[in-house]
Amino acid sequence: MAREKLSSRIGFLLLSAGCAIGLGNIWRFPFVTGQSGGGFFVLLYLVFLAILGFPILVMELSIGRAAQRNLVGAYRVLSPGRLRWDRGGMVFFLGNVVLMMFYTTVSGWLLYYGWSYLTGSIMSCHNPKAIGGFFGALTGSAGLSVGWMGLTVFLGMLLCAAGLKHGVEGTVKLMMGALLLLLVVLAVKALTMPGAGAAVKFYLAPNLERLRRAGVVHTVYAAMGQAFFTLSLGVGSMTIFGSYIGKDHSLTKESILIIILDTFVAILAGLIIFPVCFSFGVDVGAGPGLVFLSLPNIFKEMAGGRWWGAAFFIFMSLAAMTTVVAVFENIIAFVMDEWRWKRLYASLLVGFGIFVLSVPCALGFNLWKRFAPMGKGTVILDFEDFLVSQNLLPLGALFVLLFCVSRYGWGWRNFIAEADAGHGTKFPLWLHGYLRWVLPLLILGIFAAGYVQKFVH
Repeated sequence: MAREKLSSRIGFLLLSAGCAIGLGNIWRFPFVTGQSGGGFFVLLYLVFLAILGFPILVMELSIGRAAQRNLVGAYRVLSPGRLRWDRGGMVFFLGNVVLMMFYTTVSGWLLYYGWSYLTGSIMSCHNPKAIGGFFGALTGSAGLSVGWMGLTVFLGMLLCAAGLKHGVEGTVKLMMGALLLLLVVLAVKALTMPGAGAAVKFYLAPNLERLRRAGVVHTVYAAMGQAFFTLSLGVGSMTIFGSYIGKDHSLTKESILIIILDTFVAILAGLIIFPVCFSFGVDVGAGPGLVFLSLPNIFKEMAGGRWWGAAFFIFMSLAAMTTVVAVFENIIAFVMDEWRWKRLYASLLVGFGIFVLSVPCALGFNLWKRFAPMGKGTVILDFEDFLVSQNLLPLGALFVLLFCVSRYGWGWRNFIAEADAGHGTKFPLWLHGYLRWVLPLLILGIFAAGYVQKFVH
């Protein structure tokens, strides 16, 4: 069976960026920035994105393009007769499945909010208590939670079943185009609101006093973690797209463009949320409830708030769905590569499997809310997010790194030859020592700090 290919370079860039651009950029980035003192956090985030995320991204794409396989198959193809890297790869590849087990539920919430603004039903909530009740009614209803999660899964499955070019690539191009358009429109609106100047200053201007109040150690760790997790590296999400492209352009060049697009969306998301929050006196460090509780209260007070709310949640839904489609494609490609199934059958199997596996998360806020897998006050989503964010992503990225720099894996020379194939910027050879000795320690530090923050503080 001939391997499918993307039809254009722009399709590859938008698809790869679409996989990276998700709730981590648009939901998590603004409130973590708010909790971490603003400008210095953003500056540190950009530094760590360059020294942490960039090299791992180049490596994942290189592994995929060299092997022309999914992550597990790539480890097997590129290290024949050596250590069974594919067995370790399978463990980290399963991070895609676990990610979809909770990401589909949150994406379903966003679709529901977008629909509620379009129909105007949420506008009947006249005070913060009512808006809190609206969100509680959504998460507390097994039917609504499972139904909107199911719609998310169905859309992801349907688009992937339509084919790589006409389904996945074509749809993500449209979604990314609409996402970027809405992003600019919302940013222009937000930047014309009262208090926008102070908001931008807090957001982008480094301030030593705010850094001191937030805590230097906290800010550095938060920036490292956000830079690392924003690209969803380590579980093969990017590897599969590397396998769909030719060798016309160097992967260093392509990685830089992907990171620029991903960062552009994250920064502009902050330029939407910070001015809106400052204008209405809402705490930008309010945490995960910022999107579902705080912002709807703001839209209620704005002139034309129903339509601005609809635009915002459609924008959020598009960001979530680009990730859903991209990760679905990664899982479906595994089934097609390893089991030799046709795309339609692989899509149906993966869609059904992800739906069944996602039901516990959707029920974790209602019928199964008494089940606290990580102690009192936690839900199933917390446990699944912990498995992916604190374990599979950092350890998977470390696995990729060691595979590319170690002579017991693919090896440095093979990696460089693949990364540098094609026109454009070449990978800096002087980074070899840093990648071999320093970056593994940084990744292990992020992994350990995550456990300390979770269970000690």
